[in-house]
Amino acid sequence: MNIRKFVKNNAIWLVFVAMVIIFTIASKGVFLRPTNLVAVGRQVAVYGIAAVGMTFVILIAGIDLSTGSIITLVNIICAYFMVNAGMNMWVAVSLSVAIATLVGLLNGFMVSKIGIPALIATFASQTIFEGAAYLISGGIPISGFTKDFDLFGKSAIGIVPVSVIIMIICLAVGSFILNKSYFGRYFYAIGGNEDAAELSGIRVNRVKYLIYSLSGFFAGIAGIVMLSRTGSAQGTAGKGYEFDVITCVVLGGVSVNGGVGRISGVIAGVLIIGSLTNGMILMDVSTYMQMVVKGIVLAIAVGVDCISKKRQAA
Repeated sequence: MNIRKFVKNNAIWLVFVAMVIIFTIASKGVFLRPTNLVAVGRQVAVYGIAAVGMTFVILIAGIDLSTGSIITLVNIICAYFMVNAGMNMWVAVSLSVAIATLVGLLNGFMVSKIGIPALIATFASQTIFEGAAYLISGGIPISGFTKDFDLFGKSAIGIVPVSVIIMIICLAVGSFILNKSYFGRYFYAIGGNEDAAELSGIRVNRVKYLIYSLSGFFAGIAGIVMLSRTGSAQGTAGKGYEFDVITCVVLGGVSVNGGVGRISGVIAGVLIIGSLTNGMILMDVSTYMQMVVKGIVLAIAVGVDCISKKRQAA
């Protein structure tokens, strides 16, 4: 076997293995304890679920900065429906995810129909819905959910958290869409060359509606999982999550230039960011230093992608 080729094809997984070894040694074995691994699983579930929708967006060379605010909005409105309005849990969850999908649809409308750059359109959505979440809650945390709501974030089947199972299902759905459906081929075609995709008969604007709606949908599910895990809806619950999710996706090999990337790589990116966050907490690294490290990781991931793109063009 060509070792160089093996390392190149599996570099992201080798980085993950190296990180696990380093954190295991640094934490004197605490990192690999079953209780900590379960905690890591619950933490990465939110990243992994939201990363599916973000993968679709970045594949078409777009961006969705509203992911964190959608997570926050879903936290607040789902909690409001259940606690303040006395709504049935399943109805509240369904309505909340539907609203998240509509927010994504709004992003798709602004990007494809009006022509607002994705960066500005989704930043506007981020600002609007962060404010909306605060207005609904009045800045006061909402708690007091029924025990049944623990299902999504606290329950487990055996030793496997239900939130991890939900993440696996979402990743499997994302992989199926990209690899087995004609929509997946459309995503890659638009990311590769939008004009050529349009000329080949693909309704680019409609596909963008779908992609941003899916991004909102998966962010909505991530918001439900987070709310169930924390047991309290906060007005800042999802703040900054869009950064972590984008880092997971780009680190997983999805090109910011569009047209390149797979869910399998995204899984590795999610595990790395989740393990990095958990490992730094175990090592008592300050929150601000964690931000510095994650920023460096994102810069390196994007830099490698850009260098690779230039070499291919040369």
